[in-house]
Amino acid sequence: MRNLKDDIRDGLSELGETVRRLRGTSDDTLLAALEAFANTDADDLALLTQLFAELRPRRGESAAVAVDRFNRMVSVLREAPVLAAQFRRHFVGFFTRRRMTPFFADSGVLPATGFFSEWSRMLGHRILPAVPDERDVKDCLHVFLNHPDDWQWLSAIPQESMMRFWQLQAPVDEMETQDWQQLIRELLDAIRLLAHRISGLGMDSALLNASTHLENFAPSFLELPSEAQHYYQSLNAHFADPAVAPDDGRHLLVLVGQCLDGLQRARRYFLSAGTSLHMTYLLTRCQQSLDRLAELVSMMNTFLQSSAVVEALLEVGAEEAGVTPGTRLLSEEARALKAWSTFVHEALVAENRRNNFADYWQRLSQLLALRVTENAAQSGEHYLCTNRREYGAMWLSAMGAGVFIGVMALLKVFAGELHAPLFMTAVLYSLIYGVGFTLIYLLGFTVATKQPAMTAQTLVGQLSNINSERPDDLTPVVDLIAAVFRSQLAAIAGNILVAFPVAILVGLGLGQWLGESPVSAEKATHLLHDLDIFGWAIPHAALAGVFLYLAGLISGYFDNRAAHNQVGPRIARLPWLTALVGDERAVRVGRYIGHHLGGMMGNFLFGCMLGSAGIVGVILGLPIDIRHIAFSSANLGYVIIGSEVIPAWQTLAWASFGVLCIGLTNLAVSFTLALRTAFRARRLQFSGARVLMRAVWQRFRESPGSFFIPPKSS
Repeated sequence: MRNLKDDIRDGLSELGETVRRLRGTSDDTLLAALEAFANTDADDLALLTQLFAELRPRRGESAAVAVDRFNRMVSVLREAPVLAAQFRRHFVGFFTRRRMTPFFADSGVLPATGFFSEWSRMLGHRILPAVPDERDVKDCLHVFLNHPDDWQWLSAIPQESMMRFWQLQAPVDEMETQDWQQLIRELLDAIRLLAHRISGLGMDSALLNASTHLENFAPSFLELPSEAQHYYQSLNAHFADPAVAPDDGRHLLVLVGQCLDGLQRARRYFLSAGTSLHMTYLLTRCQQSLDRLAELVSMMNTFLQSSAVVEALLEVGAEEAGVTPGTRLLSEEARALKAWSTFVHEALVAENRRNNFADYWQRLSQLLALRVTENAAQSGEHYLCTNRREYGAMWLSAMGAGVFIGVMALLKVFAGELHAPLFMTAVLYSLIYGVGFTLIYLLGFTVATKQPAMTAQTLVGQLSNINSERPDDLTPVVDLIAAVFRSQLAAIAGNILVAFPVAILVGLGLGQWLGESPVSAEKATHLLHDLDIFGWAIPHAALAGVFLYLAGLISGYFDNRAAHNQVGPRIARLPWLTALVGDERAVRVGRYIGHHLGGMMGNFLFGCMLGSAGIVGVILGLPIDIRHIAFSSANLGYVIIGSEVIPAWQTLAWASFGVLCIGLTNLAVSFTLALRTAFRARRLQFSGARVLMRAVWQRFRESPGSFFIPPKSS
């Protein structure tokens, strides 16, 4: 009879031969970590921690190095069967000697704590690491996956490599062990747990009150726990008596599909009715739980179909189980292993990313971001000129805004001359910009630089519906790009061509009335210096572009909140408003504010950002300020009337070039950021940029006028 010492001696002998063959091509430390698994008394968690420390890429190494180490580890285990058995004893024991139900049910799924509680937990764990419960597999994963970027090299391991590894951990002759039967029992417990959780989430009062669509699917959510219990009892009866046919879970999966359909309908409803962070969290957690339940049921069914698992559970021979050896055995075993390998691989990656706040926020905010960008896309459609009537209206709208901008620029000069305390100066600047932009919006005028942040969303919405490999699909996008270009050109020209002369006329008129120029020579020199592209003009213009981008998001956010919180109908129910103007007019007031709240808040807060940026820079002692093309053109007009001697034409030409560069920077930064946000919100990766640019260039060569003058009709 062989004893434990003989097994260890044989394992070390095999390992020694493998080391001699691989010396020079494998890491000695990795082999030492594998050798430690021969000690049956060693702690499996400590062994795995040491092993993952050796697999993990060192500083400066790529994920490919870790993948190479993983493959070499698998090769060593394949060539040393005794060592592989000792490794398997520790590795499988790590899972089966601890609670696995939370691992199956919760890994990669948002917790029940809520957004801000989860954020606080992440922050707290950054400061003081959590103490893991070593009785729980999910907690122990964070002991050996203790680097925040472990998921990167884990994700790089190919599926084929993971399959070869799991073939060593779950051979057919080992599957009848108590360890693997325990794993199956915990998997069934996780299915029941998820069914009860989903039923509670789907019947949450916040979701039901917000969307009537979920009420129609309430029976599916309510029936889910009882169907999961039936599935659980059926499989337990089958395991106890193989003659009892197991439930295939088909009806349970149908209910899961119905619940998912209800969630998708609710999501579509929230796109038009608005959503909140709490609602987004609930929807995401519910969908993740439904996806996990479907995954576990499918994996359980795959296990049942696998001849190896059937033999393990029924403890009978292949002939009695109705399984023929050969190809079918291998294919069924491979299917079961692939399902298990894929699940564990994804769960390890998800758990390692659990404390990554940036990743957490990005995943959670996608539904909310999509709602915000969808609203911006709808607004962006109003900034496009598809025919000459709209083109003429754009010119008039931009020219109207130019009048306001010329006056606002002078008011800002006057506010600066008051030499008020910094806080009051910031308030005055913010009110001038904020109230001015809000009036421009309410009167239907257009500020040119507000377009890119809006039209970018419209462009991405069009790109999401095309195939870059089919030229016909690109035609609508090229048409849209041409419309964006000519609309932007009309808006910029309308703003500049009016703001510049209005500034001169207002300055001259006030000069005649006051007896002196409203802009001092010193201030004129300062304004001229602000337009120098070799100074801070371009960085300041880039900051204004960031604010323009944020203004688009703010508009979408407040439109979302107005729809979700029913701001319009609630305003119409204000007792003092109905007493003042009557019920009918109160309804009209509420409807107007509900429809325009996003635009008003976006424009006002955009003005506050522009007005306070320079003062914040003064307080911090940093060169922070903004440059906006329309205001820069108005300031150039005030330079002319404020200077003691009209600047030379070369100076004015250079300043005009500076205005143009400021505008291009405003547009490029805001458009790029908005485009990036829209792509991420829709989870798009458009790979046909080169093909699209070629199509745009072809259109420009064939019809250059379409980029400047729209067709007579849409």
